[in-house]
Amino acid sequence: MEAQHRISTNRLADNAGDQILLERLADAVKPNLPQSAHHLPWLLASPFRYGFGRPSRFRAAHMMPGIFYASEKVETAITEAAYWRLLGFSRSPGFQKPRTPTPMSAFSVGTESLRALDLTQGALAKDSALWTHPSDYSATQALGATAREAGIELLRAPSARAKDGVNVAILDPAALRPPPRPHSSWAFTLNGDTLIATQELGARAMRFTTADFGL
Repeated sequence: MEAQHRISTNRLADNAGDQILLERLADAVKPNLPQSAHHLPWLLASPFRYGFGRPSRFRAAHMMPGIFYASEKVETAITEAAYWRLLGFSRSPGFQKPRTPTPMSAFSVGTESLRALDLTQGALAKDSALWTHPSDYSATQALGATAREAGIELLRAPSARAKDGVNVAILDPAALRPPPRPHSSWAFTLNGDTLIATQELGARAMRFTTADFGL
């Protein structure tokens, strides 16, 4: 996640009371949070609130609630985030890209469910090409809708962006086991059509280009 959440509202308020009021006003115009997510901290609950009108891999447009997408390894999550960031800029001609690194925070959370589907094993793995198509989400959205109707809480699926990566789509907040835990901090730096993700206080760095993703 982008680390701007730490300063996105307090710089608009003069004191703590004004900030609380600002947050309440903002909450009043947000989409409703599903009842099943009310017990979750905002970091875990927010994905279920948003997405109306905008499709995702396992959820068609105009269908709520949203879906919590995660990755089993941080490298997969970084790759997924890099893809969407480069895609957004590639579709915004003339937009001035950030000149300074963007701070990103990775966190981890536990999951547990007796009602899950694993698309990486068994008969479902035979249709891997459908689950990982780079742009056609019709098969995955149909699967997601059917899974929700059947009471499935969690989908484990191969990543379409990271080779050998595995993602997890949480359809039901009941599959999450809070609290979220800090994992690592990263800086995303853009240089032309290239994005470099560098771990803060670490030696790891990952490089991505629009060509890597076929953009």
